[in-house]
Amino acid sequence: MASESGPGAENSETRTAILDATQQIMLEEGYAAVSSRRVAERAGVNSALVYYYFGAMDDLFIATFRRGADRTFRRQAEALSSEQPLWALWETIHDIPHTALTMEFVALANHRKAIRSEITQSSQRFRKMHLEAASTILEGRHARPDVPSPEALILLMSSVSRFLLMEEAFGLSTGHAEMIAHVERLLREIEGERHAGP
Repeated sequence: MASESGPGAENSETRTAILDATQQIMLEEGYAAVSSRRVAERAGVNSALVYYYFGAMDDLFIATFRRGADRTFRRQAEALSSEQPLWALWETIHDIPHTALTMEFVALANHRKAIRSEITQSSQRFRKMHLEAASTILEGRHARPDVPSPEALILLMSSVSRFLLMEEAFGLSTGHAEMIAHVERLLREIEGERHAGP
């Protein structure tokens, strides 16, 4: 668990700046570029403050991951309460910056057990929310037999966005448009055409 030991750590502007800097470095250069010195330079603070607020580097990574996960959870919960919940969920999980950061944490988890455990717990929380919503939606709309089960639909939506981003990082895009079209065709079967925003 992160040792956020500084006074008023949760609401500290310094703490927020450190988390912002960590996230920016991960997105721009990858997790391996994150160090207390680099984070401090980007945040405009003394490097000692990184340890003051977070202790070990694992705690800094966990705090950064939790902040992003909590924000995403709120966004997705809001999406799932909208008029077209599956369309709205697809748009949130197909968010490229969010997916890119998630992939960096997945790569980091291969080397740090604490991060792996955090991702596992977070993934279970998201999967539970997604499945509960999808089960209600599909049952309430009397989905046709050719529409996947809630489990298959949720896994398809989330895995497609991550896999396509991974391929795009290597300059691969063959079949991407067709795969996206396939997912969106399923969403039309369930919720109809995507409504225009306000």
